[in-house]
Amino acid sequence: MAPAVVAAVCAAALNTAPAQAADEPDPYVFGAGARPIEGAESSADAEALEAGTTYRSSIGPGGKLNFRVDLDAVRNAYVSVVAVPRTGAGLAYSEGIEVTLQDGQGTRCSSANEKVGPGRFARPLAAAAHRTIGSGRSTCQEAGAYNVLVERTAAADSAAADASPSGAWELEIRHVTEPGLSRPGPTAAPTEWPSASPGLPGGGTKEVVGGTGFNDAAEISEGEWSSRMEPGRTYFYRVEVDWGQRIFGTASLGSTSTENFTFVGEALTMRLYNPVRALVEDGGTGSYDGRQKQAALDPLPEVAYENRFAISDKVQGMRLGGDHYLAVSLNPQLAEKFGKEKFGVTLRVNVEGDAKAAPPYAGPVGDLGVSEGEKAERSGMMRLVGVAGVGTGALLVVGLGAWTLLARRAAAGAPQGVPSGGIGPGHGAPRLPGGTPAHAPGPPAGPGAPQSFGPAGSPYGDGPG
Repeated sequence: MAPAVVAAVCAAALNTAPAQAADEPDPYVFGAGARPIEGAESSADAEALEAGTTYRSSIGPGGKLNFRVDLDAVRNAYVSVVAVPRTGAGLAYSEGIEVTLQDGQGTRCSSANEKVGPGRFARPLAAAAHRTIGSGRSTCQEAGAYNVLVERTAAADSAAADASPSGAWELEIRHVTEPGLSRPGPTAAPTEWPSASPGLPGGGTKEVVGGTGFNDAAEISEGEWSSRMEPGRTYFYRVEVDWGQRIFGTASLGSTSTENFTFVGEALTMRLYNPVRALVEDGGTGSYDGRQKQAALDPLPEVAYENRFAISDKVQGMRLGGDHYLAVSLNPQLAEKFGKEKFGVTLRVNVEGDAKAAPPYAGPVGDLGVSEGEKAERSGMMRLVGVAGVGTGALLVVGLGAWTLLARRAAAGAPQGVPSGGIGPGHGAPRLPGGTPAHAPGPPAGPGAPQSFGPAGSPYGDGPG
């Protein structure tokens, strides 16, 4: 379908779509088609989460919810939980969400949490637990029914409990699995990587409007990006970071004037999440007094399969190639102290290194590492064939997905820094259905490489690729 036709479809649909007040933005856009589910008080009554499915639930102050996942003895498994506190709720520093994955004996496979932190304002909180196969592990390796425990941490009598009739937070829960390898790979995680900050990304400054969460995150690539942000809100951006690549990012809060001296503690925070929504790294500006302040991510290793065997959580987080997410939050006190509705924020993103071959997975990776937004674009393009009789609302979804994908294709020949679905050098490798490069011989190891690769230049030795 030609772009002009898609534009006409979108325009017609928008004319009949219900408008949302500009001063009432959605605090978080949940995944389309997310299934409602209730967590159980006991693991004995827990409902099962299906792999590849997104769910919606809620949790009250001090709540504990149990869910079930049925796992084999081959695939790695991930369960992520995004908690969405009510906008405007006053929260305590230590309030947050925690998710734990346990085997049939109650043994903890892994757990993760995210807390509100020093800003003490409502924002999406995400955590992901996992079951990892291999590397000499003796627990959580068997097939069977596993328990997912979701807990809302901190005091039940905080201000958040009075922010709504139930004081509940909405939850988005995802369960995904990752195939095992067709042959053994490296298990020694890196202990050293470059610590120097990269130079400024090229391509000039581009404007972007961030999304409300993981599902509608704005796609960006390496470059400098300018946004106007409202205090009290969180903006999400997705960046493709492939196998063998490293990401480095900063967020700068621009200067502003004020008649009297004032300041806001932890005015801006930035967080990096991996493709399964696990928190990798975060940073903040600290105190802001009107002068420009910058938050930066600590240097991270390149994406590699063996990172999952590290002790450090942030190294473990760089375990999957695919869409990574930057979330930038502004403290609501900025509006009160400086009297402005929006502030200028500049994101600078570097994606370093050429993409390498994916691990030799024993099966398709599916949509692992691909965002909900990317999947929506793909399905929207496919559904353009035979749209006769489709309702206006559905046409809007189809049209917008196709419009975005057509724009990205058109941008493929644009100068470096313009979003085109690629991220600079090395994005031409063949890819599996889930957006992960198909396995192919990798580049020869450079000087000082810690391992000797097989004859094909791969750390996974001989075997069919």
